[in-house]
Amino acid sequence: MDINRKASIGRKRLMTESKGQIVTPTANATLTGYSTAGDIVRNLSLVRDEIADTAAKIDEQQVADLARHLSQPGRVFVAGAGRSGLVLRMAAMRLMHLGLNVHIAGDTTTPAISSGDLLLVASGSGTTSGVVKSAETAAKAGARIAAFTTNPSSPLAGLADALVIIPAAQKTDHGSSVSRQYSGSLFEQVLFLTTEALFQSLWDNTDVPAEELWLRHANLE
Repeated sequence: MDINRKASIGRKRLMTESKGQIVTPTANATLTGYSTAGDIVRNLSLVRDEIADTAAKIDEQQVADLARHLSQPGRVFVAGAGRSGLVLRMAAMRLMHLGLNVHIAGDTTTPAISSGDLLLVASGSGTTSGVVKSAETAAKAGARIAAFTTNPSSPLAGLADALVIIPAAQKTDHGSSVSRQYSGSLFEQVLFLTTEALFQSLWDNTDVPAEELWLRHANLE
């Protein structure tokens, strides 16, 4: 095989398909200009408005049902990938501050999930393989599953005992009219907002003062 043919094959292997077009990924992007204050103001408004519009479309009863599951006895496990996983880690911290027994899937000290426990998961597409696998494992163990997703017909949604639909674009839906932001940003932003509202609602229904929650904050850094 000559060197030109090898190079051609190598280029083809680097190509990815997006919306029916062939796109060749580059190693580094080149920024050709500077963002102005006007750019920042415009995009702050864009992000704020998209979050507000999407959050207003969430079914509050779905979130209330999830809160009911969190209020039941049993441990709470959280599992997510990428930025959604980071949001759930923040939610896990707040649930721990409330006094719940919370574990992060994949951590070395996380025990086995079992009957009576709750697995809290998030995936915009509802098809993220590791997240779906965690939900399947939890279901086989007899645990309950609470899921956040954009896709009510996804495998993850089908496994959920409590389901919250966040009507945002999926991260591969680059031509979506739902959001002008990149990838799954809107889903992740509204996921954070929803988990914060969930924590606040759970806390509102206790008589635990902020000073007591503070005592559970980490003192080892």
